[in-house]
Amino acid sequence: MPTVATSVPEVLALLDGTARIEGERVVITDQAAFRGRTIEDLAWTQTFSQDADAAEAARWVIWEASQALGCRSASIQDLYAARARGELAGFTVPAINVRSQTFDMARTILGQAIARDVGPVIFELARSEQTYSFQRVFEYAPNVLAGAIAAGWHGPVFIQGDHYQFNAKKYAVDPEAVTEEIRKACRDAVAAGYLNIDIDSSTLVDLSKESVDEQQRVNYTCAAEITALIRELEPAGVTISVGGEIGEVGKQNSTEPELRAYLDGYRRELDARRPGAIGVSKVSVQTGTSHGGVPLPGGGVAEVKLDFEVLRVLGEAARTYGAAGAVQHGASTLPDDLFHHFAGVETAEIHLATGFQNALYDHPAFPANLHREIEAWCFANAADERKEGQTDTQFVYTTRKKALGPFKRALWELPTKAEILADQGAKVAFLFDQLKVSGTRSMLDRYVPVGPEWHRPLPEVLKAAVAG
Repeated sequence: MPTVATSVPEVLALLDGTARIEGERVVITDQAAFRGRTIEDLAWTQTFSQDADAAEAARWVIWEASQALGCRSASIQDLYAARARGELAGFTVPAINVRSQTFDMARTILGQAIARDVGPVIFELARSEQTYSFQRVFEYAPNVLAGAIAAGWHGPVFIQGDHYQFNAKKYAVDPEAVTEEIRKACRDAVAAGYLNIDIDSSTLVDLSKESVDEQQRVNYTCAAEITALIRELEPAGVTISVGGEIGEVGKQNSTEPELRAYLDGYRRELDARRPGAIGVSKVSVQTGTSHGGVPLPGGGVAEVKLDFEVLRVLGEAARTYGAAGAVQHGASTLPDDLFHHFAGVETAEIHLATGFQNALYDHPAFPANLHREIEAWCFANAADERKEGQTDTQFVYTTRKKALGPFKRALWELPTKAEILADQGAKVAFLFDQLKVSGTRSMLDRYVPVGPEWHRPLPEVLKAAVAG
């Protein structure tokens, strides 16, 4: 079992023989041992240590180690800009929402990326997922970077804030308070090292309005305001990739007039705030899917009628505005034989979440006793979310994601974790092939090189310990 340091001196002890702190830099003295042992201890410490100073120290070491080892947090903006210019085509970037076992999953995903010569892959977490998985941005980013280090990855690491979403009911009552929530979420994300953020104000679309522009107006106005803020927050020399959204996932399919109304209005509003500022790099659209899929009464997920033509047409339109194309949400529970179509219609990005959660919970090696504990937790703590007519199976399927936080350490400590992760890796490899990102590493190196180092000052909690 990995070591969880309980003090700052114990964090420094984790570095013995593999790394040291010189001035305000981390120097790796034994790269193989650091990747093989030390980084895992640091990841567990920053995740589970009850000592806040120890967690902060571990996070700083992970960040600085990622700089030293060339696997730095990066923006995918330049790759998407090249796609908008027509220089790249024929692939779909997977954006994986890692809700659990984040260090191990990041290591597994990037291990498969190395094996298959994969270029772009995004690690993301929605604001709602942060809450129920007990993973705030200041913890999530270090675990992804630690996983990259453990995998032996060298290159950009794309960490994305997914669905930075405006709550429509709260917005109707107090628009400024809700907007400030999103502003704070963006400030925290950038401070944590996120360089890709998806703004979801599609919840504010009002289809009761007469014109398409009126329907999208609050959506594009809010997206432009948050984009302007992000442009102020981004580090020197970096353009954060910003995503927009025109249709709430699970609602009616998006149309080209909606896309054009959104992007035209968004451009006007952004120019009014920051003339000439770079806009969204992609736009999420609705094509017939829903987040998590629709569970059937006896188990399994209902078949989805997904309209690939929407992705093709709206992607083409988006590229005329300088975006990489359309983004598909809620796709991880689709049948395996559909995934190859996304690259065929030039889908820019696809978001994959619940399928990996299901692969964890439903794996034959998942302990039966833990299954029973999680189901009991759902009945005891999420009963108010039960919809009329739901069977027990449907109820557990839709609420068990809420147990990821309360059972977080148990999931990290699963005795059968290696077997489950091996199958998760096989699923990742399949998706890489289907989405046509296998063999794209040279493309990534061309458009998004590792880039300059981005250092952070030595935390006060470490200064005294290092001096001592």
